[in-house]
Amino acid sequence: MAGGPRRRGEAVLRAGLAALLCVLHAQAACRDATVTQELLKEGFHRDLLVKVELGVVGEDAGGCTVAARTRLPPGIYVDPYELASLQQHNLTKAVLIPDVIDVEAPEYVATDLLVLLYMEPDPRCSRCFRAALPVHGRYHRPAEESEEALVVLKSPEILVCCCENHLSAECWKPAEVEAPCSGKNVGPCQWYSVTHKPAYEESILHVPVGLRQHSSLVCVVTLLATVLCSSLILAAVCKYGHFSPMTCSE
Repeated sequence: MAGGPRRRGEAVLRAGLAALLCVLHAQAACRDATVTQELLKEGFHRDLLVKVELGVVGEDAGGCTVAARTRLPPGIYVDPYELASLQQHNLTKAVLIPDVIDVEAPEYVATDLLVLLYMEPDPRCSRCFRAALPVHGRYHRPAEESEEALVVLKSPEILVCCCENHLSAECWKPAEVEAPCSGKNVGPCQWYSVTHKPAYEESILHVPVGLRQHSSLVCVVTLLATVLCSSLILAAVCKYGHFSPMTCSE
């Protein structure tokens, strides 16, 4: 009689362990997706390259749109006019939130920028996607000691938009995205987010800045250069322009 409850307890324990192993295996498979990003070129004008490898979870996302949602800090921005030109030539596709951007604003008065970057399949790797986006550094305040400011780009969020497929709930979670799918399918479509391994290293943009102790010297040199250039322009106008000598003498 005592062996019956014991055997039932062992069976329940084995079933619980099996369920736990299945959950851990599913979580490990879901975290198989990886994302990397890097800044190409040098200086203020760079290209942000994002690469995504969906791994095992990508088997369910065939025919779906893959995108990376990243939040750019105030020290970096995307030129909407440049982006519109690139999209017109089908070189990239992205949605900016907000879509009105002050490209002349310095870093200390700018705000964050949310970018939804649509990705293209990588022909060199199955279930791999990539996309590039031109970004630009903003001017920063003069610093006390360091001659450069650091702008850190965090790892983006990976999103998938499906109009026909129903993705597994273990790996994919419905997400709210203020943008349409880029595919040709019409009808109800749903965005999903996937848990993934973050980028190996945070991308850091090094922006050169001036030193605060040089502010007076810069102001004086700027003023002298402005006066000199204005005098040269005025002299050239008086010499070659259609003005009377009395007008220039005044």
